[in-house]
Amino acid sequence: MEQTKIKIEATIAAETSKVWEYYTNPAHITQWNFATNDWLCPTAENDLKPGGKYNARMEAKDGSFGFDFEATYNEVMDQKKLTFTMADGRQVTSDFENLDGTTKITTTFDPENTNDVEMQRSGWQAILDNFKKYTENN
Repeated sequence: MEQTKIKIEATIAAETSKVWEYYTNPAHITQWNFATNDWLCPTAENDLKPGGKYNARMEAKDGSFGFDFEATYNEVMDQKKLTFTMADGRQVTSDFENLDGTTKITTTFDPENTNDVEMQRSGWQAILDNFKKYTENN
């Protein structure tokens, strides 16, 4: 039985060009790519092209846990769409929609089998909400 994809979204009060830059530039990724303030993203690499690699290190500030989030881009449409495959084979799509001075990001992704769907949705949504806050305030 195929699992339903998980969907998250946020509307950012910024032009799409800024949203895209903050979403894809490693200097910005390290500033927002965590769900809560007791986590951080010390490093990020992003080769933004089909076949290019994305890697972000995520760590608990207290040093108790950390992991690398790795993916390979399948499709890159400048300021419109990103699709990638995570290291475990799951698929992710992020669409960027220009809404007259604001930008809506909609991300859909395949769930993993360890954590329940709502926990995954809330974790990814928290990261996207952190992105929204960072982008709107910088």
